[in-house]
Amino acid sequence: MQLQSTEAIQPSSKSDTWFDYPVRAQPHHTDYSGVVWHGCYISWMEEARVECLRSLGIEFADLVAIGCDLPVVELSVRYHRPIKLGMAAIVRARMAAMEGVRLNWEYQIQSPDGQETYATAQVVLVAVDLEKGKIMRQLPSAMQDVLKRLSGQFEG
Repeated sequence: MQLQSTEAIQPSSKSDTWFDYPVRAQPHHTDYSGVVWHGCYISWMEEARVECLRSLGIEFADLVAIGCDLPVVELSVRYHRPIKLGMAAIVRARMAAMEGVRLNWEYQIQSPDGQETYATAQVVLVAVDLEKGKIMRQLPSAMQDVLKRLSGQFEG
């Protein structure tokens, strides 16, 4: 089995508008050798996405309260270099595109100076009606308005 080339999950060049979320590798993030466990990168990406939405005025708890969830339906991660115990990193997140109720996000996890890339990823979310357990036909209006403005930054 051959791995996809690294370019397959490199962030697109649509925009340079990123939300930066700082993290530091704590003991509970690492394995016995002091290397960050691969699942922590995914947790950090979700934290960055939730904080990015919060910075735009979309509280995840409010979405849940109105019966909307945003589960991950696709995830692709390329690990470039390990993060080790005590190291700081920046999780860079941005919404690359909005296709109906599908939200495409891109991530870069880098050294604070931007010189090292530890991981790159793409995540696709869909809006789900919590009560019905089905994909929504459209995003809640308040969320749709904010995300349309955000996705407009990435078009053209």
